[in-house]
Amino acid sequence: MTTDFYFALTITAPIFTILGLGIFFKRIGLINDEFARVGADLVFKVTLPCLLFVKLVETDFRHQLPYLLIGYAIVATIVVFVVLDRLMTRWIASSVDRGVFVQGAFRGNMGIIGLAFCFSAFGNEVVAVASIYLAALTTLFNILSVMTLTRHNRTAGPSGNVQVFLEIGKNPLIIAIVIGVLVSLSRIPVPELLLTTGEYFARMTLPLALLCAGASIRLLEFKGDRALYWASVGKLLFVPLAITVGGVLIGLRGQELGVLYLMSSSPTAAASYPMALALGGNHHLAAAIIAMTTLGAVFFITLGVFVLRSLGLI
Repeated sequence: MTTDFYFALTITAPIFTILGLGIFFKRIGLINDEFARVGADLVFKVTLPCLLFVKLVETDFRHQLPYLLIGYAIVATIVVFVVLDRLMTRWIASSVDRGVFVQGAFRGNMGIIGLAFCFSAFGNEVVAVASIYLAALTTLFNILSVMTLTRHNRTAGPSGNVQVFLEIGKNPLIIAIVIGVLVSLSRIPVPELLLTTGEYFARMTLPLALLCAGASIRLLEFKGDRALYWASVGKLLFVPLAITVGGVLIGLRGQELGVLYLMSSSPTAAASYPMALALGGNHHLAAAIIAMTTLGAVFFITLGVFVLRSLGLI
């Protein structure tokens, strides 16, 4: 049991140590809001796409596609979304809170924190599985988020929705994954200079992303709001529990089950804030959910990994 708990800590502790350092550096003035904003932008548009591209072009996708994992994750996410959007929102009075609650409860920060957990747990060998999962679920998350925010907020116009969907198509992570997979499948030789340069950028990704995520947390945004607490508990406990139990029942084990759990249990995505703002949702509530789930994940993910490891499932 001690060994299993130590294994769980070796996965989560480094990630949350860097997040904590981001909070600390912000408080002592070593980094500021502008650094966090520019750094996060650099990660999203440059370093993370480089990391994904470099790893993917070296992967043989003809023999490593996780069909069962991806298919199940898509179906499970849609089922969770329908339950949240059609049933759970009945207990939330304000219409501008409902879509934000749904988005906060199901949409995880897979590109930064989820991916960091996967690398921490399984190393570079997980890149193919995690990247395909990231591509499929990121696209689905964006579509479902637009649907729920539009449904619960009547002020969002058709032109605004079209613009959001166009932005989804221009997502640098999705573009990098698609290009990386196509290059890998076509066996087009990639110049060593390009791969080495991309690798330098890739090494910046996770430390910079986690520092910026920590610096962006607003502790003062916590408030006694029922939607905030239910969305946070849903994202940290109920949603990953339901998805992971389903994965166990269909036979997922080892690395694939680990990716499923770590991605589904990652805290609410930072991108949920600008999307809520763009579509007229309660963006203050969105920011509070991001902060609460990011801080709360240190306990819940460590506990979840410990349980899965103790049961011999990962």
